[in-house]
Amino acid sequence: MAPSAPDYADHFSDRNIPFGIASSDSHPKPQAATRIGNSVIFLADLANAGAFVTGLPDGVFAESTLNSFAALPQSVHIAVRQTVRTRWREGGGVSQLPPGSVEDITAVTMHLPVQVSDFADFSCSLEHVQNAGRIIIKDGTPPPGFFHFPIAYQGRASSVVVSGTPIERPIGQFRDRSTTPPTIVAGPSRQMDYEMEFAAVVGQPLPMRQRLSAADANKHIFGFVVLNDWSSRDIQGFEMMPLGPCNGKSSGTTISPWIVTVDALAPFVTETVARVNDTPVQPWLADPSKTTYDIQMSVDIGSTTVGTANVSSLYWSVRQMVAHIVSAGAPLRTGDILATGTVSESGAGHHGCLLESTEGGTQPVSLKDGTTRSFLQDGDVVRMSAIAGPADSGVGWGDCSGEVVPAREW
Repeated sequence: MAPSAPDYADHFSDRNIPFGIASSDSHPKPQAATRIGNSVIFLADLANAGAFVTGLPDGVFAESTLNSFAALPQSVHIAVRQTVRTRWREGGGVSQLPPGSVEDITAVTMHLPVQVSDFADFSCSLEHVQNAGRIIIKDGTPPPGFFHFPIAYQGRASSVVVSGTPIERPIGQFRDRSTTPPTIVAGPSRQMDYEMEFAAVVGQPLPMRQRLSAADANKHIFGFVVLNDWSSRDIQGFEMMPLGPCNGKSSGTTISPWIVTVDALAPFVTETVARVNDTPVQPWLADPSKTTYDIQMSVDIGSTTVGTANVSSLYWSVRQMVAHIVSAGAPLRTGDILATGTVSESGAGHHGCLLESTEGGTQPVSLKDGTTRSFLQDGDVVRMSAIAGPADSGVGWGDCSGEVVPAREW
């Protein structure tokens, strides 16, 4: 059984006003919502009461995904957030909102916020690529392209699920290193892992064969989610010679139910890390602002925090990820998810996956219940969270969680 979820009300001050898809007994059809504290506000009720400015298509908040709303200009998203904030502040809470439009978070069910068109997973952390290389192939030298562009692989959009969805341990083929020489076996993965990531959700689309610089990428980002790219290290390790991961990463990718907008994160902009050896980048990757976000992330197994790291530590920014993914002619579609890869910093306790935290399973981490983990066990609940600003008054995402459940028999 999953432990009780922490109370994340502090993540959702009226500085935030995120967007998600929710339902409840009185709102049985999944529809657009926002959250302030532990109050979930159904936006279609506000729209029907004439709360919002013109520019919103009829029924856009009654749809079961945010895609239509996300594709609108950012000025519309900003206006909606401002209207909700103003009504909340002037009314001292719910009193200025339509009757029945607000419910407690415990009374609602959260759904996948967007129909995911595409999913690309990058590897933007220098610390992570160095550690992974050192652990897996005994060579911490970053891949040749790392300092020239944000490296990535294409994931399975159909495997993206909302927080709270159980993740079944996958069955696959991998090397059994308990034998000499190692033999190839098939069965449930023995090295189930998590990857703590930050991800952009595309709003305004971009047709194929269009130019886009990192400096102009923000207008195509609807907002951001916390993402867990569940990974089966044994399956992944066998299949990645010579191509990228496939079944080792397709058992599930969990995202937080709330999308925090670019506008909400504007107060938390900070400088990017310095480039190594001043390696030049191509014009479309150049970002004169040299900024990213000060967002502290953490990951728990059960009630034990096993890793913390800041998004600002990443070598490549989200804007550079967006610019790179379209540079060869690919389009952007509303609902595309572009993830940073594992967010890790140097030092014990600051890694975003067990592969790093346990040195490939050789140095297990200790949990508060007295047990240890080299890799995840069935029944483990992994919970990630992130917050920008002070822990008691910042802008956050709540949790991104999932429980590992046993593999079904073949």
